[in-house]
Amino acid sequence: MFKIVKEFSFDMAHMLDGHDGKCKNLHGHTYKLQVEICGELHQSGPKKGMVIDFSDLKAIVKKRILEPMDHAFIYDCTSERESKVANLLQSLDSKTFSLPTRTTAEEMARFIFNCLKYEEHLPVSAIRLWETPSSFCEYEE
Repeated sequence: MFKIVKEFSFDMAHMLDGHDGKCKNLHGHTYKLQVEICGELHQSGPKKGMVIDFSDLKAIVKKRILEPMDHAFIYDCTSERESKVANLLQSLDSKTFSLPTRTTAEEMARFIFNCLKYEEHLPVSAIRLWETPSSFCEYEE
């Protein structure tokens, strides 16, 4: 079994409604994302000797994760306060992206994992998401 990892970077704003610290305020991060794929090598064809072509993985992550989330306000659509901020930003033609959960690194890592594994059918084995250069979350099943 082989594991390959591709790394990405994106910028995003969020807030944690109800949090008991400074993260309750609107703020942003430059996230580092690692997508780990696990599988056997293709035995024939143009992808022979690969688990997945890195450029194919890049294209999928770009389409499903980076394009909708990069430079967006990500918000918990179940939070009235965060939804108000999102509605204001949308009225100003600003980019938003909603999740049905709090926008913690943990929940975002799980969202990305599920999106890639179950919606894109990639053999994802782990997602690592850095919120700061020294703090990251890893999600795997």
